[in-house]
Amino acid sequence: QVQLVESGGGLVQPGGSLRLSCTVSTAIFRFSTMGWYRQAPGKERELVGQISTGRNTDYADSVKGRFTISRDNAKNTMYLQMNSLKPEDTAVYYCRLTYDLTLDYWGQGTQVTVSS
Repeated sequence: QVQLVESGGGLVQPGGSLRLSCTVSTAIFRFSTMGWYRQAPGKERELVGQISTGRNTDYADSVKGRFTISRDNAKNTMYLQMNSLKPEDTAVYYCRLTYDLTLDYWGQGTQVTVSS
């Protein structure tokens, strides 16, 4: 069973930074595309960005230049560095693992609240 565990969420003031982590329980991580998604109250879940096995990244327009995704295959962990946070970034953030169209797993989510 593949498990994904997010951490690092919390309350931060506008303009602040947070770093989220997503740790995967098995080494399938290093062969998988990983993604960060978020869901704000009353809205649909949306893609924040993703990183391939070759470390190619792409991002939603709303976070480009502010958020950075990285991965550490030795630790089976993906990161989301979030800078210049805005109130509209408030959401539950989820990580997702996809592999070869056969595996698709989600974490339980971590709350990020941007507020003064």
